[in-house]
Amino acid sequence: MSLHPITQTIYELIDIFKNLGFDFYNGPEIDTEWKNFDALRVAKDHPARDSQDTFWLPATYKRKEKSGLMERLLPRTHTSNSQIKCMNENLPPIKIISAGKVFRNEATDATHEAEFHQLEGLYVDKSVSMIDLKNTLTYVYKKFFGDDIKVRFRASYFPFVKPGFEVDIYWKNRWLEVCGGGLVHPEVLENAFKDNEKMNKDDIKKYNGFAFGMGVERLVMLKYEIDDIRDMSTGDVRFSRWF
Repeated sequence: MSLHPITQTIYELIDIFKNLGFDFYNGPEIDTEWKNFDALRVAKDHPARDSQDTFWLPATYKRKEKSGLMERLLPRTHTSNSQIKCMNENLPPIKIISAGKVFRNEATDATHEAEFHQLEGLYVDKSVSMIDLKNTLTYVYKKFFGDDIKVRFRASYFPFVKPGFEVDIYWKNRWLEVCGGGLVHPEVLENAFKDNEKMNKDDIKKYNGFAFGMGVERLVMLKYEIDDIRDMSTGDVRFSRWF
């Protein structure tokens, strides 16, 4: 029996990124409010924290961070918690990708699910530039979709990067958004490394990096011409036999 197309796609992307020197690293699906929101500069009053957008565990469930603070727990809304966890435990250079399930409290339709998969990347070192990010993602999408694919970057805003960009591919005569990213915001580096016992705190400002994130189901739907995202989560094994 064939692997599910989401699994196939994650494996394929991991192999592509490994050719660029990225290692696989993943954080937990249940994590703290600090790693999921605060460390990434998501404001306390940001709508994403509302119960309409985020699933929260009961207030009695908490976990202590290295800072000593007890933090609320939630099913992660993105795989970016992996980036914070990795920087909290390791010294640069850091070059990782993470992939796994994320959870958001939203209505489902042909293009949206409350449970889906993301793949994110992080590269932290000295003198990392936007050229590094553009070359990395252009290489990945050409390997995944074919050498003829066109890739463009549009300025956008994300709280955890500065500057931020949306990444589009030209697919079947139109531009489609497939990724977001940019240079890691200095405050995110500060938040992630400050409790790292191996890091000399005076050295944090010597580093910079880039980060990006993409929805796996989006890529699967484009590549395999699947019209309804819900087809991938029915549990019907006959679906995988097409791949």
